[in-house]
Amino acid sequence: MTLLRETGFLILGYANRYSPDAIESALPDVAAARAAWKAAGRDIAERLSRVAGTLGLDARTLDAAILACARLGMRHGRLGQDFHAYHNELHALEVAERRLLRLSGALGPDALPKEDAAALLLFACGHDLRQRESVDVPGPVGGNEAASVAETFRVLDACGFDRDQDRNQYVALELMIAGSTFDARPQPLPDPHTDDLPVVAGGALARGLALWLDSEHPHWREDAAARRGERLSRLSADLDTANVGEDFPLLCETAIRLCREREMRSGRDTDSAASAAPCLGFLGPGQQYYFFELHHFSSREGERVFGPQKALNGPRVRETTAALQALFATEPPENGEAVIRAFAGLTGA
Repeated sequence: MTLLRETGFLILGYANRYSPDAIESALPDVAAARAAWKAAGRDIAERLSRVAGTLGLDARTLDAAILACARLGMRHGRLGQDFHAYHNELHALEVAERRLLRLSGALGPDALPKEDAAALLLFACGHDLRQRESVDVPGPVGGNEAASVAETFRVLDACGFDRDQDRNQYVALELMIAGSTFDARPQPLPDPHTDDLPVVAGGALARGLALWLDSEHPHWREDAAARRGERLSRLSADLDTANVGEDFPLLCETAIRLCREREMRSGRDTDSAASAAPCLGFLGPGQQYYFFELHHFSSREGERVFGPQKALNGPRVRETTAALQALFATEPPENGEAVIRAFAGLTGA
């Protein structure tokens, strides 16, 4: 019996807060997920199989990754009707296939234990499962992330994981997905009249997760599974935001996808005049703010692997911001698509 069993099976208690939805019913197991990808003519299952094979991961982990990715694809990707330009199955693949394999190759075969690599693959496919949750949870964790934790647990259950025997993975994923909460709002300065400090100065919650756990769950450090989960939350947050440390056109291509999704979620068509100013702000000063102010590496491994390319990208981010602003200095853009085309032309995205 571990210390934190007293407060529930895991630490944060999100597992029972969010119920299964119609997507979970439509894709109850990995067989249904594989069939859905095959019917759609998509090679997602095969690509995940190659990732798992390269990392030497077990069949349960691969099954759970395929099932989670299919549910994401049916909910917000190319298997469904509510397409999100960024939060879809291809984001899961870029984290798993492009970034996790790069990390593993750079660190070497003995630096990333198989159980940790398995958790990172499951994170890649499960951390964005829910994107339209209207109910939040207390504290800094987002409602989408809390709901994604709950569903990821059910994915693991469906693929042969056991909540007692495999508790390490459940705990790790709970903290990893919670830590992927990304706050892009400007952050308040500390109040000089009190001793209170912000838990996280913007960006990924993973950077300040330990401080928040210290205040809300003061005995968490006595649980080895929780300590591992907090460490992996910082590494997984770096994989999630590693676009800063990828080739510059890839960084900018993800920015365009995020811009399109942001406009869709705001109810604006990028062909409309109403989207012009928001797109210019997001792809111009917004990218500079994200790159230099919001993004910080949370793990030594992430900084080691992706930091050098981020350093090379920095001057180009500043140049692109200035060039985009200059293009529209005398005449504002007609609509958001005009901004996106200009940004793509400047960056090769």
